[in-house]
Amino acid sequence: MTTTTDRKVAVIGNGPVGQTTALLLARWGVPVLLLDGRPERDLVGSKAICQQRDVLDVWEAVGAGRRIATEGVTWTTARTFHRDRELFAYSMADPGRSAFPPFVNISQARTEEILDERIAAEPLIDVRWGHRVTGIAQDDDGVTLTVEGRDDVRADYAVACAGARGDDIRRMLGVGFGGHSFDDRFLICDIRADMPGWAQERRFYFDPEWNPGRQVLIHPCPGSTFRIDWQVPGDYDLAAEEASGALDARIRAIIGDQPYEIVWKSVYRFHSRVADRMRVGRVLLAGDCAHLVSPFGARGLNSGVGDAENAAWKLAFVLHGWAGEELLESYHDERHAAALENIAVTTATMDFLVPQTDEQHHRRRSVLEAAATDPAARADVDSGRLAEPFWYVDSPLTTPASARPFAGRPPRGEVPPAGPGILAPDVPVSVTGSSCGRFRELARDGVLLLTTDGADLDPPGDTVDTGAPVRILRLADIDVTGVLAEALNARPGEVWVIRPDAYVAAVLTDAAEVPTAVNRALGQRAAERILPGAGT
Repeated sequence: MTTTTDRKVAVIGNGPVGQTTALLLARWGVPVLLLDGRPERDLVGSKAICQQRDVLDVWEAVGAGRRIATEGVTWTTARTFHRDRELFAYSMADPGRSAFPPFVNISQARTEEILDERIAAEPLIDVRWGHRVTGIAQDDDGVTLTVEGRDDVRADYAVACAGARGDDIRRMLGVGFGGHSFDDRFLICDIRADMPGWAQERRFYFDPEWNPGRQVLIHPCPGSTFRIDWQVPGDYDLAAEEASGALDARIRAIIGDQPYEIVWKSVYRFHSRVADRMRVGRVLLAGDCAHLVSPFGARGLNSGVGDAENAAWKLAFVLHGWAGEELLESYHDERHAAALENIAVTTATMDFLVPQTDEQHHRRRSVLEAAATDPAARADVDSGRLAEPFWYVDSPLTTPASARPFAGRPPRGEVPPAGPGILAPDVPVSVTGSSCGRFRELARDGVLLLTTDGADLDPPGDTVDTGAPVRILRLADIDVTGVLAEALNARPGEVWVIRPDAYVAAVLTDAAEVPTAVNRALGQRAAERILPGAGT
């Protein structure tokens, strides 16, 4: 076998996380080889349907977000019921004036098609189906992938986005995948029917009379289609239920006596697992290959896109020589912490949905009964904390600010105040000579230094000397409406250091600290690399 060496990064797995990784790398000018063992794309079933606002924003960076949002079904309200009584409903907050709604429902298959169209127009991405990776070897200069029946592939780095069936990839890398699987299963059906009153909201039912002792989740999808998830016993037999007519009765208990069509159906057992390492030398693990969570809260694909963006900008900065390879270790630090957060959130949900002990059963019953009449008890009803960006407040890339402390996980549906480690709010801005109309568009062009009144900085080359693209903008020059200042709660004399993924790396009141904070945001401490203005 010969070896091909024409791409900087090999992405293993052409699902939505792999597609996003490839597109984001290409956006940074990095050539990508996108490999998948399947002969072609399998566009079957809705799978991951619920795309969060900030994920749509990431996809817009590669030209796909608005289209996905337009084709999907927008919903803003989450309703929770116990039996036949609505316990509460809430809407999702917007810290700025985002171009996207809180959530859009669209089938994973359609999302993949739209991303494929963007990939087809990108000359830096080489897609190869029928390329099953059977071996991974690394050395000081790169990664060699053994491909079944094909030439070996050589790249500088690799990103493993092999999905939920990434066991072989993890085994090749020596990565553990600790956690557990849930005994109960979930029946999923995509049903086309006329239910206009449910078209813009997500509904969650505890113990409804048509699924006693268990739960049902209903999501609207495009084309008058509804995704319905029933919690069912571990020994559930879909074929037997279809043959007996019980599946029809199950569906009609929800939609009533009207025509319907089953577009897709499946039975899943959900897992709660996370890789013990998300960086192994020159290979990064992303998406379901690195972590599996239950779907209540839509934290699977949404978190995978977060992995993709984190991996892409860091690989690009290392490959362009704008940062040292130690920046890649922060990928594990940040995204492993994000995965553990998702595990904690979804495990708490599953403990409430599927109690494992007498104590958990008693608590669930007490909370649900109290919530019917006591609004204070409703905060303890766990029907899934919906997907949200992870907050890198404890990241080695983040410079803390005592004046802007992180107060911890906010109530569901809300976002924390802007500050170090928090994703910057997305608001309209105006920049002379630029087509960028939103703050995050500006941020994603490199390192952004945003100054408020009284915090003037020298030109970028004099302020920091990393070689990376650095831009200095005055808040007053781009925030013509004052919306950004309000969303940031900006104060005079501040310098906001914004990372290339639009996360806030630092909020400084001393301009002399800017080089150190930028250095830290790119993975190096000031003691390791002294920049002009950083001191001696």
